[in-house]
Amino acid sequence: MRAILNSPYFLWALLCIPAVPMTVGALSGNPNAFHQLLHPTGEFAARFMIIAMMATPLMMALPGWRGPRWMVRNRRYFGVAALAYALAHTVFYLIDVGIAGALDQATKLSIWTGWLAFLVFVPLAVTSNNKAVRVMGPAWKRLQRWVYGAAILTLIHWAALHDWGGVGPAMVHFGPLAALSIWRAWATRMRRTAA
Repeated sequence: MRAILNSPYFLWALLCIPAVPMTVGALSGNPNAFHQLLHPTGEFAARFMIIAMMATPLMMALPGWRGPRWMVRNRRYFGVAALAYALAHTVFYLIDVGIAGALDQATKLSIWTGWLAFLVFVPLAVTSNNKAVRVMGPAWKRLQRWVYGAAILTLIHWAALHDWGGVGPAMVHFGPLAALSIWRAWATRMRRTAA
């Protein structure tokens, strides 16, 4: 059982489960399908990004628990899955509103923050492999810290949609990450002070 849980193929299968009904919906012929898929694709992109980001602070907070260690070992998969769902979200948005509509909406806070978050996601996912770690050296870790900017942009994008009607759901998702990140910064500072 442990071998199955530690298999990247098993994890990829789990990460693909939400995409199955989305794919069925996209191929259904429903004229509103792409519009209806905007929310779930964006939400899963955010969820997987949050899971990847919570791995280290959870491991620090719960050092005796195997779950966070498993998350740390597999966080790259969650990050790449976040990009895949964000890409689907972007493609469905462009199909739904068209290029002209996307250009017309580009100056809205709720839209340009989403575009910017997506652009930050791309280099993070492209470099989520062992070869990039070896080639980039210390610069790899500096690049991966951009995920915090992407998270803030994603939070604003989600919250600002529908005249800030997304604030509640966005905070339900991002609240635990924010709390853990603040605790991690405090714990790291206390450790350095004590050293």
